Amino acid sequence: MDFLWSPWRSHYVAGTQGQTECLFCRLAREAAPEADAERYILFRGLLNFVVLNRYPYSSGHVMIAPYAHLALLGEADKTTTDELMDLTKRAQRALGVEYRPDGYNLGMNLGRAAGAGVADHFHQHLLPRWVGDANFMTTVGETRVLPEDLAETYWKLKRHFS
Repeated sequence: MDFLWSPWRSHYVAGTQGQTECLFCRLAREAAPEADAERYILFRGLLNFVVLNRYPYSSGHVMIAPYAHLALLGEADKTTTDELMDLTKRAQRALGVEYRPDGYNLGMNLGRAAGAGVADHFHQHLLPRWVGDANFMTTVGETRVLPEDLAETYWKLKRHFS
């Protein structure tokens, strides 16, 4: 049997054991701009924020989430969803400049049955995609190989949100 080690994941597991607070609410509450880089928060809007996914499907995988703790998109007011979409468009433009993808995946998983990892706080995913990017490691080994670390991704995209 072959092993692929990803020791950085242990920090996530150790840090989330027994946590009951919502991930997105914690990030929103810890509003300290000087600490945003270590939390991978790219931008804080009035009603939403943009953050890198710590366990990305591809380099550049971002999430846009409202500050309000809402489970369903339909619970948000128009001002919140308008800003969410504006930030999504801004993130797509930044990804286009930095990564030149062939396409994008954009979506939300609303509720556990739909595959939401954080089911009680809706958020939108935006991922750059390239022709042929689903390699054998994902298909056969259920493992993703990413060409850069999160800090590099963060600093590439951060300048587009300054």
